[in-house]
Amino acid sequence: MAIVFQKPKALKDTPMHYCPGCTHGIAHRLVAEALDELDIEGKTIGIASVGCSYNSYDYFGCDMIQAPHGRAPAVATGVKRSKPDNVVFTYQGDGDLAAIGTAEIVHAAARGEKITVIFINNTIYGMTSGQMAPTTLLNQYSTTTPYGRIADQHGFPINVCEMLATLEGPAYIERVSLHDVKHIKKAKQAVKKAFKVQIANKGFSLVELLSTCPTNWGLSPVESLKRVEDDMIPHYPLGVFKGKDLEV
Repeated sequence: MAIVFQKPKALKDTPMHYCPGCTHGIAHRLVAEALDELDIEGKTIGIASVGCSYNSYDYFGCDMIQAPHGRAPAVATGVKRSKPDNVVFTYQGDGDLAAIGTAEIVHAAARGEKITVIFINNTIYGMTSGQMAPTTLLNQYSTTTPYGRIADQHGFPINVCEMLATLEGPAYIERVSLHDVKHIKKAKQAVKKAFKVQIANKGFSLVELLSTCPTNWGLSPVESLKRVEDDMIPHYPLGVFKGKDLEV
């Protein structure tokens, strides 16, 4: 019988801890598939962030390092500069990357550090009980915005890709979504390209993946996928923000 679908070799055979309907597991698979297809698992070093994905080192077969909250780009910078022949990536959520880690991601991008950033945006703090994140949408309820996010009180959501695309340092920035099969296939292409950009020594690359958080959104898995399409994509439009014509 022909094998048409199997677990990526770069993904450990370990049950994941994520809630039903969370798309972190899909994102993990896409990263692992890229490592397999590019044959780089043995030379890759991943940097785990703090958040729901803090123990991604339990799932990826490549070498992993745990970074303090928000500091994954800084740790990745040190690793890549000390081991320039290795492939280095960070895996970060929006609370980690766009809040406490804002300075790290902005300056790593501005310097054009030759690292790859996998950025999961689910518009909420997932691990710490659903507080408002920098990416939380206007009028979205959270444990710290029980009446919804109000611009005058809480500010506006941060569009990370658009912000980083204004800098000279990044080589490739793209936003994709994980809400259906069509978009997951597109997301896989983006993740793989981000790694290829680093392998080709082109510079900083980041892929933002719009993801779900059914538990903290108070929705079912199916409803959560629909929310990504109906509510998130209008505010966080999909597409390439830097490096549209970049060949790797």
